[in-house]
Parts: sequence; structure tokens; C-alpha cells
Amino acid sequence: MSRERLYLYDTTLRDGAQTTGVDFSLDDKRHIAALLDALGVDYIEGGYPGANPLDTEFFAKRPKFHQAKFAAFGMIRRAGRSAANDPGVAGLIDAEADAICYVAKSWDYHVRVALGTTLEENLAGIAQSVELAVKHGRETMLDCEHFFDGYKANPAYALEVARTAYQSGARWVVLCDTNGGTLPHEVEHIVAAVAKHIPNDRIGIHAHNDTENAVANSLAAVRAGARQIQGTLNGLGERCGNANLVSLIPTLLLKKDYAGAFDIGVSRDQLAALTKVSHTLDELLNRAPDRHAPYVGASAFATKAGIHASAVMKDPATYEHIAPEAVGNQRRLLVSSQAGKSNILAELERLGVALDKDDPRLGRLLEDVKEKEAQLYAYEGADASFELLARRSLGTVPNYFEVERFSVNAEHRRNAEGDYVTVSEAVVKLRIGDDTSISVAEGNGPINALDLALRKDLGKYQPLVEDLELVDYRVRVFQGGTDAVTRVLIEFSDGSGENWSTVGVSANIIDASFQALTDAITYRLLKAGAE
Repeated sequence: MSRERLYLYDTTLRDGAQTTGVDFSLDDKRHIAALLDALGVDYIEGGYPGANPLDTEFFAKRPKFHQAKFAAFGMIRRAGRSAANDPGVAGLIDAEADAICYVAKSWDYHVRVALGTTLEENLAGIAQSVELAVKHGRETMLDCEHFFDGYKANPAYALEVARTAYQSGARWVVLCDTNGGTLPHEVEHIVAAVAKHIPNDRIGIHAHNDTENAVANSLAAVRAGARQIQGTLNGLGERCGNANLVSLIPTLLLKKDYAGAFDIGVSRDQLAALTKVSHTLDELLNRAPDRHAPYVGASAFATKAGIHASAVMKDPATYEHIAPEAVGNQRRLLVSSQAGKSNILAELERLGVALDKDDPRLGRLLEDVKEKEAQLYAYEGADASFELLARRSLGTVPNYFEVERFSVNAEHRRNAEGDYVTVSEAVVKLRIGDDTSISVAEGNGPINALDLALRKDLGKYQPLVEDLELVDYRVRVFQGGTDAVTRVLIEFSDGSGENWSTVGVSANIIDASFQALTDAITYRLLKAGAE
């Protein structure tokens, strides 16, 4: 049986830019566009040329794509103007884009209240705008804004909007769940109704995630006839986000019901880069990747319970719905208080440590882990600290340096401009072999000061820590009150892009942080092969 073609339309650079706290630079947009093209999406929406200086500059020198079509987004002509004399439409026609995606109201309530115009004038604006873009040789599509709410309120008018776009020459008529409140069974029913009037290969879906159903709604639309899916990387978007292409792409490519019926532009080889693409976007946005994200999260193929780990070691299919390597991820058998010997053995194997399952050191290591976790250490999120714990129990971690003492002081004082500032100063005394050094550093807070002082003078090891960067610092307080126990997780990265996490626990947050810091430095020296 021949498979139908499904087309993927990415709107990260426009809809994704509406995410709270997200501000793309021009370089960011170019970088993300290149990632999307390499991944294999069919359309990359660059933004709204003329609406803001950034998008205008981005379209002034369009990116070169190997596979994707470059799309410009904008509104249909305004009421009371002709399409040929509307500056917004002119900006779209003049843009260096392969496709134009117009947006228009399809809910009669919005036409009357938000636009303040008549239903007939709205239809005329759609027809004239689409016809003009087609006349100029652009592949044209219409995002029917609020289509599902509009259909539920006035199905005849919503359908007329969609039919008008199709009859005017639109390649795609995209049905938008703009408020994100429609449920999958409703989407399937309404798309099927539209498909009686417009061919399947002209219908698209644009779902928002306000009920956590954007991916499910997109799949429901495909079942009912839609053949284009609009979405964003990592589900970025206004409010709760858009349909997450990072979840949709592997589902379409690997799940039998979809893979057997449809082809998409992403190949199996390109799919293997999905985790990297997802995490690269998070790095550009300076935020930590979602550990629990489907397919690409660090926990997506992580097994914590010992009995589960034992089964996974026998056959990964017992607890994995796909092979993690298919999306560029990896299996993790976590080490925790719920772990058994299978978890420990699997993690040691991943670390390159050969240990027989009957080796008595394995049992001692498992007891050490459980004792540490009883003290509130957590190794499932601190892989570097676990490796150090394991290797120390085997006697394979050199004593690179010894911290004889450290202190931190916070002082509120006037700076050179006469303004009050709070300055943190840390002092660290180290012994490396027969040499002793005392380092002092000021920082933006006590932990930053400690980090700088600790890495200020490591003697012969100094070249190995010059490119380290503390990229994440997380604190959790247990048991409440002023005598609470604090757990600190610290993540470092180096110049090659490798990341590792360490943990510290103490009733004193400075002490817990310093434990994690010293583990992080020790781990780096161990991995660098320092003597």
C-alpha cells in the first residue's frame, strides 16, 4: 500500500518567539533555521516581515536551505483596503520567501468584535489576499484562526472561511485551535467534517497546548484527514505553547499506525539527531532541557526500580517503547535507594568499570549508595558524584588536592560610585602534594566566590580547569525550619561541551555547595587523566 505524504511546518521562529522569557537574536534565528532544515522539516516560518526590525532583517537576507521552504507570515488585507494597496500584504509579497502564510479570523464572534467588520468583508479580504499571493507565484496558505471555536459557534461560517481560501487558490487551509481548548475527539470530528468540503491534501492543523492536548490533537487531525502539521521545537509558544514537533516527529516515524500510512520529510538518520536539536535549542535559550520530555529527555529512557532494571538488562523492550538511539538519546539505569545490583552493574558498565556480579565490592557499593541516599544524597541527577563514589570504593580516585579550610564572608558596603552593594568574598586553603596555596576571590554571591577561589590556583592542575563553567545550580531544602537539611545539585560544562552534575548535602548550604564544587573539580581531573 502506498503511503501518503505528511508535511511538517515549523513556526518556532514566530510562534515560539511569543514564549514568555524567550527573545531570539538574529544569530539565534539563523542557527535555529539551520537546525530545522538539517532535521528535515518541510516549511520553516521565518516570522512576520515588516512587523518588527528583527524579522525584517531576517528576511532581508534569507537563509539558504537544502530541503525546507521558507515561509513568511502575516495578516490578510485590512478591511476597507484592496489587497494591492495594503502595506502588510505588500511586505509579504516583497519578502524573499517561498511561501506566504496568511492569518484570518474564522470565528464570526471575532470578526464582529475583534475586527469590527462584517462577515462578508472578512471573506472578501481572504479571497483577495490569497489570490494576490498566488498571482505572484507564492505557495499560499491560510491559518484559519480560532477555527474550532468558530466551528462550534457557527459551523456554516467557519466552513465558508475555509472554502473561500481553498477556492481562491490556497495550497493549504490550516485549521487553528488558537485558544488551545479543543479536545482530541472534537478535533477529529470537526476535521472530518471539513474534509467533506476540502481535499485532505489541502488541510493543515495548528494546535495550541492549553489542555496538554496539542500533540494528541495534531494526531487526531491527521487521522481525520489533515496532511500538514504546524508546531514548534520543544513545544515553544504563547501561554502553554504549541504542538511539540519533537514529540510528533518520532511518533509519526516510528509508530506503526502512522509510519505505515504516511511519509514525512525526516529520515531515520535525521531522526537520530533529534535529542541534540532539542537540547541545542535549550542551550541557545540559556535554559536547562526538560529531563522528563518524551523521547529526548534525560529521564525518557531512565529506569530507577531494581526489578525494572533487571528486566531491561535482559531485554530493553520490557520497559522501552522504542530504542533510545533512534532519537539520539541513551538508556540510563539510575542509581538510587530503590536500585538493585542490576542498576549498579549497568551504570558501572556505562562508566567503563568492569565488575563481576558476585564481587563483594558490589554489595558494599550498593549499601553505600543507600546509606548516602538515606542522608538525602541523590545520585540519579548527579552522575559524576556517583562515579566518584563508585571509583573511590574501588580505590581508583587519586587524592588530587586536600582542602584544609575555607571561609566565606558577605559584606554590605558602598562601592566606588557611592552605592550600597553586597559583596561576597571566599578564601580557600588547598594542599597539593607538598605545596600549600591560599586563594581569595570575590563573586556574585557566596557560591560564585567559592567556585572562583577554588579554581583560582590548583597548581599543576590549573590548565585542566580553565575552561570550566558552572551552568546550573539547584537547591532543595528538606524538613523545613532553620535546622533544615539542604541538597545542592551543581552542573558544570567544559569547552568541549561535555556536562556533568554533582551533589552535596549538609545542614549548611555553603558546605553542601562546596561538597558539590569539589566533586565537580575532582571529576574533571579524573576524566582528564590527571596524575
